Amino acid sequence: MSALRACTPLLLLLPLSAAAQVVERTDKQAHDQLPSRWSAGLAVVHRDSEYAGEGTRTRLLPNIAYDGDRFYLRGAAFGYRAYNDDRFEVRAFVAGRLDGIDADDFGRAELAQRGVDRNLLEDRDDSVDVGAGASWKGAAGKLDLDARVDVTGTSDGYSIALDYSYPLTLGRTTLVPSIGAMRLSADMADYYYGTLDEEIARGVIAYRPGAATVPRASLTLIHPFAKRWALLGNLEYRALPDALQDSPLVEAGKDRSTSLFIGISRGF
Repeated sequence: MSALRACTPLLLLLPLSAAAQVVERTDKQAHDQLPSRWSAGLAVVHRDSEYAGEGTRTRLLPNIAYDGDRFYLRGAAFGYRAYNDDRFEVRAFVAGRLDGIDADDFGRAELAQRGVDRNLLEDRDDSVDVGAGASWKGAAGKLDLDARVDVTGTSDGYSIALDYSYPLTLGRTTLVPSIGAMRLSADMADYYYGTLDEEIARGVIAYRPGAATVPRASLTLIHPFAKRWALLGNLEYRALPDALQDSPLVEAGKDRSTSLFIGISRGF
């Protein structure tokens, strides 16, 4: 069997904001380069959070991935391809949204700089999304459209993302630069970046950012070696719009967040 198709952490175990979607999108890019159904290995995920005082976190995790003709597992997403050919794909999926943060993970001093008492905050919970996506690829590159809605009632919101990528081959190594944006609905942005009604009732400043668009860019590296092995890496940068930068939950002066994923896996 040829080298593995994907190198995907089981991010259902990882409480790092947005990391699950980073790896899910990385797996989409690797899908075209490394055909194999199952893979297993290890991965390191490092994230620099925008939340006040949360700082950076690094986790070592097991990898597991599956990519069949119809069904697939990508990070915290399990999906079904309703249509798939050499140029076009339509899919439906269920995915974990791991953007939650415990109130205790905020920095007390950093929140105080924004005029917030950490003791008055509630946790922001993870949720589960149901979504649909489509991909188109050709000589000019690849377009990915992704729409997903929270079905757990956590935020009652949705997000829509559009990304463009173009693979570059350097010997056995493939580099995939990507650029795009994600649109958060008002409900979703208000839940993860605003203050909640119960917090406002306790005296926390009222803040509702409303719908927000988050531009992002990434670079994925895919390098197969030793027949069944592959190295997969992804570096993603997200620029925070003013409405999110102004949130009292975001660290003062923070205008971006970054994620780094490095994994090694063996295909089966």
